[in-house]
Amino acid sequence: MFWFNHDVSGWGWFAMSASMILFWVLIITVAVLLFRALGQTPEHTHSPNVPSPEQVLAERFARGEIDEEEYRRRLATLHASGPLNKP
Repeated sequence: MFWFNHDVSGWGWFAMSASMILFWVLIITVAVLLFRALGQTPEHTHSPNVPSPEQVLAERFARGEIDEEEYRRRLATLHASGPLNKP
């Protein structure tokens, strides 16, 4: 056992033990963070659950906020204007 030196104080063993524990804590932390990052899906792949204008109009009609005449008039306006946000 060439590495064992009787002149080494207890602080050397303590520092070596503490550094080994910190090393493994660091490795495990990096591994956990890496697995969490790889397991998540990017935010832009989720389609937001936003109802279409026709669905909003139908919900308002179902709740009684608008009458049938206004519902049909607005629905015709939506269909006449074409797709929204398109140049």
